[in-house]
Amino acid sequence: MPAESAPALPRRLVAEALGTGLLVAVVVGSGIMAARLSPQDVGLQLLENSVATALGLAVLIAWLGPVSGAHLNPAVSLASWWWGRPGGPRPGTGLSGPEVLPYIGAQVGGGLAGSVLASLMFELAPVQVSGTERVGAGTLLGEVVATFGLVALVGALVAGRREHLAAPLVGAYIGAAYWWTSSTSFANPAVTVGRSITDTFAGIAPASVPPFVLAQLAGTVLALGALAVLHPVTGEDALVTPAPALGDETT
Repeated sequence: MPAESAPALPRRLVAEALGTGLLVAVVVGSGIMAARLSPQDVGLQLLENSVATALGLAVLIAWLGPVSGAHLNPAVSLASWWWGRPGGPRPGTGLSGPEVLPYIGAQVGGGLAGSVLASLMFELAPVQVSGTERVGAGTLLGEVVATFGLVALVGALVAGRREHLAAPLVGAYIGAAYWWTSSTSFANPAVTVGRSITDTFAGIAPASVPPFVLAQLAGTVLALGALAVLHPVTGEDALVTPAPALGDETT
């Protein structure tokens, strides 16, 4: 989709808010359901939560990608802007500077609303303060790694003009990263903020949010560096105008 055919910004912001909200509702709601169905088996709870998240994320990307790029993730939006900024690897593509903050605001607002929605569906208090502390050296390293892999994957798909694979591959990556990263792969500042207001299986204590977000930003920076090395822009690439967002993504 060339930049000139991109939907108007308000419509894209609605898609980002809706998609991020539903993503957090999937994460939190499936966590609540898992805890109720398998109260004595934390491993099974994580399996149920991860499968629901992977499938839900893939559906949301396929659904909303044509509207907003389905970032659903401030890390991906920042990467999109960085690539397409004046003087960047692919100037004139991705998000423009004035679009980044509205995208992030829509994602964070949607994430908070999604957490409230999940709590209301299960007849819990709409806003709770999570007591689940998640900060530790290994856990934060896990968030750096998880976000690095996610942003690098999305960037590689865009560089290879394979955005049509974003839905299944990003969903699969996040579903797998639940299990092989120590943090269970939040990999998304908006989702992290949304999960701070639910004291359920998927919750994260508010005090853990700033370190998690910093780890996610560090992973994003590392991913951009890796993309510059692995997918350098050629003369032919410079003539291509890709979609107005960095891929059809993410968590």
